[in-house]
Amino acid sequence: MTQIRPFRIEIPQADLDDLNDRLARTRFTNELPPAQVASLPTAGPIQPGWQHGVPLSWVQDLVKRWRDDYDWRAWETKLNSHPHFITEIDGQDIHFVHVRSANPDAVPLILTHGWPNTFVEYFDLIDALSPDFHLVIPDLPGFGFSGPTNDTGWSANRVAKAWAELMSRLGYQRYGVHGNDAGAIVAPILGMVDAAHVIGVHVTQIFSFPKGDPGEFDDLSQDDIEYMQFVQGFLEYAIHDRTQQAQPQTLAHALADSPAGQLAWIGQLLGPLDPDIVLTNATIYWLTNTAASAARFYYENHHDTALANQEPTTTPIGLAGFAYDMKSIRKFAERDHKNIVAWSQFDRGSHWAAHDAGDLLAGDIRKFFTEHVEV
Repeated sequence: MTQIRPFRIEIPQADLDDLNDRLARTRFTNELPPAQVASLPTAGPIQPGWQHGVPLSWVQDLVKRWRDDYDWRAWETKLNSHPHFITEIDGQDIHFVHVRSANPDAVPLILTHGWPNTFVEYFDLIDALSPDFHLVIPDLPGFGFSGPTNDTGWSANRVAKAWAELMSRLGYQRYGVHGNDAGAIVAPILGMVDAAHVIGVHVTQIFSFPKGDPGEFDDLSQDDIEYMQFVQGFLEYAIHDRTQQAQPQTLAHALADSPAGQLAWIGQLLGPLDPDIVLTNATIYWLTNTAASAARFYYENHHDTALANQEPTTTPIGLAGFAYDMKSIRKFAERDHKNIVAWSQFDRGSHWAAHDAGDLLAGDIRKFFTEHVEV
């Protein structure tokens, strides 16, 4: 089916009542004294006090806010303020926001979110970007309103092919690509599988790492070494990555039955953000029951041998790196991407720059597609 059908977010009140009832009956876990945990070694982006994972006090505070103060209906109205659509691609319903610019010279741009985010990641950038871009903001297959997935194989490679079909279906023959986190894995692949139509790829991370040759480290700068240590620290604490690669279904049984558990699981990465952003994503995962299918994205990537043996990309690519995110090493990036045309580094912003440094991100996207690629 190639039909594109309008979609509105309209959650039944009974589902919200069930959520609130479950929140009211939350059984919280125990933990060690916070001062003891805070005194433990930390690395990478891990906050003091979070060395054992998401603290009990954070979960208790957010559960209370979710139950007593958070207004899903207000968010539902906000999210419905831009047009949503669903279309079936490769047997899977794909949900996306599609905002056409009033500018006749606007560049079509598809933006792909990360885990544990949803299309919400880019929602607040629409007003900043729509004067210059026709915006397509999908939920990854298995995430939020694009889920659950109903078969195996939805790795980043398959997602990239689905995005190429989506942009073709929308009538966009030349378009740009942006991605963060999981989206930064999908974006360069999309530039490869649809190279005839993708004019450029803009990402906030380039996931290029050492491959085992000791000589790879010979000419790294001190900054690069420190960046590697930051990344290593992140990976040591990235339990979401290892767990979801190994046994996504085992974890999902707990997340599907406990909204507090769902909240804590996504809180490990979204914790520093505005609580309403965290709760909106948690609510979407809960209401769509997509914890399992979102986790399977990690499993599929881990078992997709084509990802490990990817050829270097040649589509123009640009990086926007942010101060409190894992760092990309240019030497390794240039090994895997033969046409890096822009490399920006900013002194603020986190892994979720669309949320906490949206002005910088929007500006860099605009600059990349106006100054560094041929439209």
